[in-house]
Parts: sequence; structure tokens; C-alpha cells
Amino acid sequence: MNEPQESKKAHFRQAYAGQTPWDIGQPQPVFVQNASRIRGTILDAGCGAGDNAMFFAERGHDVLGVDFLEQPIARAKQQAARRNLKVRFQVIDALKLAELNATWDNVIDSGLFHVFSDEDRAAYVAQLAKVVGQGGNFWMLCFSDKEPPGYGPRRVSRQEIHDAFTDGWEVESIEDARFKAATGSEVERVSQGGPRAYFAVIRRVA
Repeated sequence: MNEPQESKKAHFRQAYAGQTPWDIGQPQPVFVQNASRIRGTILDAGCGAGDNAMFFAERGHDVLGVDFLEQPIARAKQQAARRNLKVRFQVIDALKLAELNATWDNVIDSGLFHVFSDEDRAAYVAQLAKVVGQGGNFWMLCFSDKEPPGYGPRRVSRQEIHDAFTDGWEVESIEDARFKAATGSEVERVSQGGPRAYFAVIRRVA
């Protein structure tokens, strides 16, 4: 069943009232490890408090981070100002990315794809097609089905990634990875070494 967007916002607002397991105060390691492969402009979809966006801004990229909640965007702007970083942040729903009226060489997604229902997943991919320029790349870190059932978002299989990105996309690679979780969070306690994930690189070919 498709969860109403306002219900999702309420859930995540409550999460941001405390310590979120994904707000780790640094970029996810897999993006650091692959940073040299990512060239050009970047849209960070579902950027949260902006750690990944600020990391790439420090490397000289033109970066826009977007999230559908005001709280993390406000935190991201404050942190960027403290660090004197040239990076933009904006409140916008990832299911409405086309409203940005722009395209990027890259879109990065750290933990957004796996929160969507099947219906919203298809809508999200359709929006990505509007903002990833031809020949551009979508870089995604999501929970994998190798992570045992239990706490956390829905698990995603390799086949589901392939099925989601068909017309106009080419899945270049899907690699095993790990999420780094906030110290002391329930995710960290449940998944020693960090939740199992897939790091996918998907090229826009049409």
C-alpha cells in the first residue's frame, strides 16, 4: 500500500527530532571511495543534513542538495555556512524533481530509493529521467536483500534495481557495500559493520 506523503513527512520529522541513524556527520564511505569517478555537476536527492553534498562541494563540484523536509535542509545550510562552503540546499520532494527545471551530470542517492513503495519508486525513476542529463550517471546506495529482515527500510534486490531502470537507462554496475550508521544508533547495534547495501552506478542513455 502506498503511504501518503504527509504520513511519510511526519515519520521523518519525528526521526529528525532525535538522532537519525543516517545522520553521521560525514559522507558515506562508499561515496568517498568512488569520489574520483564522479565528475561534473551533482544533485544530491534526499540529501538529509547534507554531509555527502558538502563533501563533493569541498572537492570543487557544483552541488545542489534537496530534501522534502525543512529541518535537515536548515541544518545543512547552517553547517555549510560555518564551513564557508559554496553549496546550495533546497526543500523539494524527490517525486517532483522535474520542477527544478535543470539537469545535472550526476545524481547521488544515499538511502532514498529504498524508502519508496513500488508505485513511488517508479515515479521517482521517472523524475530522475528529467534531471539526469544524457550520458549522466545515477549513483545509488541502498539497503540490499543481503541484510537480514528486521529493523530498517525495505531491502532491495539486484533484480529490482534492474527492473526499475529499464527504458533509457543502463545499469553499469551493482556492488556490495555497507552503510555507515550513527554511533550508538539501533541500526549500528543490529548490523555489525553497518547495514549491507548495494552501490549501483546507472547511466542515462536516452
